[in-house]
Amino acid sequence: MTHEHAPRVNHRFDPLTINRLGLWLFLVSDASFFIALLSSRFFVVGTSTPEEVAQVLGLSLTILLLLSSLTAYRAEAAAEHGDVHGAKRMLLATMAMGIIFVFGVGFEWHEAFKHFPPSTAFGTVLFTLTGVHVTHVLTGVLTLGFVYFRVRNTDSIGDNQWAVEGAVKWWHFVDVAWVFIYPTLYLLK
Repeated sequence: MTHEHAPRVNHRFDPLTINRLGLWLFLVSDASFFIALLSSRFFVVGTSTPEEVAQVLGLSLTILLLLSSLTAYRAEAAAEHGDVHGAKRMLLATMAMGIIFVFGVGFEWHEAFKHFPPSTAFGTVLFTLTGVHVTHVLTGVLTLGFVYFRVRNTDSIGDNQWAVEGAVKWWHFVDVAWVFIYPTLYLLK
């Protein structure tokens, strides 16, 4: 009796597929963290929002981040089409908007200290949620900056395509997180 063995199958995965899977798993885990923080708002202060919350500033910051998502998308699209100079311009624009956002939140904190310092329930929620988010924005700006410096002296995206894609996906995640933070902190009454 002869035994035929199945041919050996080489289960090698494409590095790009592994990178994408790893990024998505990280984003899902980070989303869980944001969900826990957002739900703590309702546990700590319910649905009441103080009237002193800077509605116009919150809306302005939201619009700024949504615009930065557009420039990030355009950077990724430019990179996919081999437009290195367009990708660089859009990366710089996205980073600039991220930095402006951070300063806007800093201004918000300055104003918020007057009405609800961190020792109050709403102050704790506001400073925690916005502080964690600003940390994510700063890591996004640094990541985009790293990618920019990888492509700044090149005329071809080449091996940097994944770097642009990954950084932009991270930036979109940061923006989506704010889309949930904004109504949670500013719009509930």
